[in-house]
Amino acid sequence: MLEYLGRYTHRVALSNERILGIDADTVRLRVRDSAHGNRGRTLSLPACTFIERFFLHVLPKGFKRIRHYGLLGPAGKTTKLAQARAALSAPTPNPLVLESVDAFMRRINRIEWLRCAHCGNGRFLPSAPIAPAPARGPPLRGPP
Repeated sequence: MLEYLGRYTHRVALSNERILGIDADTVRLRVRDSAHGNRGRTLSLPACTFIERFFLHVLPKGFKRIRHYGLLGPAGKTTKLAQARAALSAPTPNPLVLESVDAFMRRINRIEWLRCAHCGNGRFLPSAPIAPAPARGPPLRGPP
């Protein structure tokens, strides 16, 4: 089932199997010609044109390709997942416990990352993020 759905939800614009060859300045790929009954043919593109066309399929930062439907849809997600787990006799996953940064650094690096590396005595105190300065507009009047 995952393999079937994965073909549709996590496909990239062009699979590796369709790229036939790459030179210094051209890319050859296999395409379907819809004008002639979806017959396969070879297309040669300049490298710059190929890259431009490929990047038309790349989403800007922050955009998502797929929305969640079915079990992962926002309406009743927890109840639907619980029903699916019960139908599959799958165990309920343990709740995710978030670890503090300090505890994580001690566990991974075995060091106290907040302790001063120079003297070893002092401790750095984490603070709230500093808000950016408000944007200043142009002066209200011109120079004299």
